[in-house]
Amino acid sequence: MASKFSNLVPRLITGILGAAGIIFGVAFSEWTYFLVFFIIVLFSMLEFYKLSGLDGMVPQKTFGLFCGLAIYSLSFFIERGEVSPKYYYLIFPLVSCVYIIKLYKQFERKPFTNIAITFLGIFYNAVPFALLNIAAYENEKYNYQIILGSLLILWATDTGAYFAGSIFGKRKLFERISPKKSWEGFVGGAILAMVFAYGASVYFTSLALWQWLCIGPIIIIGGTYGDLVESLLKRSIEIKDSGNSLPGHGGFLDRFDGLFISAPFIVAFLEIF
Repeated sequence: MASKFSNLVPRLITGILGAAGIIFGVAFSEWTYFLVFFIIVLFSMLEFYKLSGLDGMVPQKTFGLFCGLAIYSLSFFIERGEVSPKYYYLIFPLVSCVYIIKLYKQFERKPFTNIAITFLGIFYNAVPFALLNIAAYENEKYNYQIILGSLLILWATDTGAYFAGSIFGKRKLFERISPKKSWEGFVGGAILAMVFAYGASVYFTSLALWQWLCIGPIIIIGGTYGDLVESLLKRSIEIKDSGNSLPGHGGFLDRFDGLFISAPFIVAFLEIF
């Protein structure tokens, strides 16, 4: 049992400090919210391109990073009402420059594979957070409640799964991709997440109870698959963590992988229903 919780102290310290910083940034103002997720996009993309390099890929790291941050920032300013939505069309010629730039690079064995990895870094890391800006301005004014409530549910999923899996975990959830994940952990995370979803409906009145109770399962399932997808990435490169910038949690990809998959589904749900 002790070995199962060997990294619990650094995990708790990093988690508490990180969560406090994010909660403050999201709740304090729209500008601190923008800065928090700008930093997350920046470091997530840096990690992704670094891992791609370890696997022999040669993505356009600088330009890909520029595109990702530009898309995130453009989305923020459009949803804030300072820029016309017609400027979304700038995204397409911007990212198309990836092809042109590659023509001026020295010979590579698989240039189109590297182009694909550059696009994947943008789509996998930056686009989900750009979509979060739509949720943040769901009611045409910045409202931290939807973002913060979703984050709390996601963190509850991770926390419940970690402790339930460590104590009761026996039946493997997806052994081929992530041997440590168990069905017991999944259920424990789901239960705690739904408790937080109900709590969010009590304290965050921007959405109705039924909406929070729908967002809960979206985050539970999307967050779990996001974790598995990131595990698939790490297994393909044969590494344990995406980085070591967050003690006890690995890197930024390890910590925010649940949002990469769940964020698009949350926004789609809010916009359609």
